[in-house]
Amino acid sequence: MSDILLENQQARKLIKSLGLPLPVPERLRRASGPYEERPLDTATVVVGGQSAGGTLARTLAHDLARAGAEPIVVGVEDDLAPFREAGEAWGRPPRLVEPGEAPESQRARAIVFDATGIASADELRALYDFFHPWIRRLERSGRVVVIGRPPEDAKTHGAAAARAGLEGFARSVAKEIGANGSTCNSVFVEEGAEARLDAVLRFLLSPRSAFVTAQPLHVRKLVKGDDAPIIRPLDGKVALVTGAARGIGAATAELLAAEGAHVVVLDRPADDGPASQVARKIGGSTLLVDITDPDAPEHICRELCERHGGVDVVVHNAGVTRDKTLGRMKPEWWDQAVRINLGAVVDITARMIDQKVLRDGGRIVCLSSVSGIAGNRGQTNYSASKAGLVGYVRSLAPAVAKRGITINAIAPGFIETRLTAAMPIGLREGARRLSALGQGGQPVDVGQAITFLSTPGSVGVTGGVLRVCGGALIGA
Repeated sequence: MSDILLENQQARKLIKSLGLPLPVPERLRRASGPYEERPLDTATVVVGGQSAGGTLARTLAHDLARAGAEPIVVGVEDDLAPFREAGEAWGRPPRLVEPGEAPESQRARAIVFDATGIASADELRALYDFFHPWIRRLERSGRVVVIGRPPEDAKTHGAAAARAGLEGFARSVAKEIGANGSTCNSVFVEEGAEARLDAVLRFLLSPRSAFVTAQPLHVRKLVKGDDAPIIRPLDGKVALVTGAARGIGAATAELLAAEGAHVVVLDRPADDGPASQVARKIGGSTLLVDITDPDAPEHICRELCERHGGVDVVVHNAGVTRDKTLGRMKPEWWDQAVRINLGAVVDITARMIDQKVLRDGGRIVCLSSVSGIAGNRGQTNYSASKAGLVGYVRSLAPAVAKRGITINAIAPGFIETRLTAAMPIGLREGARRLSALGQGGQPVDVGQAITFLSTPGSVGVTGGVLRVCGGALIGA
């Protein structure tokens, strides 16, 4: 769907006069095609934090060089050693810049700060000292990542406070650089999980995360997992996507297929036509079933076992809105929204796990919602169901970790779909602007986040909620 502020100068002037943020003149830089060996090829990435006691220099040097980045290290001569070693292995020699300097002519595709050594409020000053000269050198659609340790693992209350401060810093940076089409996210890496940072950085520093900003990601060692392939990471895997006939579901099905998965396109029997079109386009197969039917979990599991021998990736995308203020809502509207959005997800997943239809090393992704989490007038049923999904993934994650299974939720913000196209134009235009990036997202943006969480490389991320909202300014 077109965005008039990206095409109409008079509309841009009107929105600017109302004080709402404007989108960048060009659409966000998005990825095309399947995963690459070197997604950061020739990209200049500025790295700092060693002087603040950062502990991830060797990990970052390896991961960035392997992804094709050309690092600029802010620090002293001794800080170059791990980057030189990685540079020799991957053909990406580093450059050194002294702290406090940022050459006027130098531009950066990405900026990465290792804040794992910060342990007090005073030490947060290292964020200012590093970013102050460099943040103005960030390219359009650039990337910023701040890496720390989990606050809950800190040994002192002061260290916990300082670690928690990283998230607020990153969220604020995201809202300062969003007008440039750039993003900023924080990553909290549990000690012992450093090897799992690679896939997370590849996602956050690449165009695949175009609409993910102001978000924290937690990398943990909870789930069992082996080394993951970079190219076609879903080769030989079977993926089930519910509600896949159109919109986010269809976009997700295409992306999963591009990474090698055989995708089972599930939708209602009434949507046989569009579901079959999606399946034919990607070389997948269809499964027509109403997920609210009492026998739907058994039917789905039986079909997956008989036709595919099981399933590796489950994307619970099917959902519905039945909006009305609580006092005017019909009971059947409440029941329908909660049953489709939450009850069916719980029942189907439970049956897949109990019968081991979902294979070891599997991935589960549930579609929540920013408006559901934050609450929204006239959506008590929807908000209850979508918030319920957040609680569900947090509760289930430890229970399935021993089998190498991860479960996460995705919370989209304003995404350009047929549902948002039906909104009144004033409400629609306002909703588009209320994010750091000043525009609505595309179904492919949500699909890219789902695809990342569906890959073996995302093994360190489980039990969490990733918001694909462009950095919502209010409510979340």
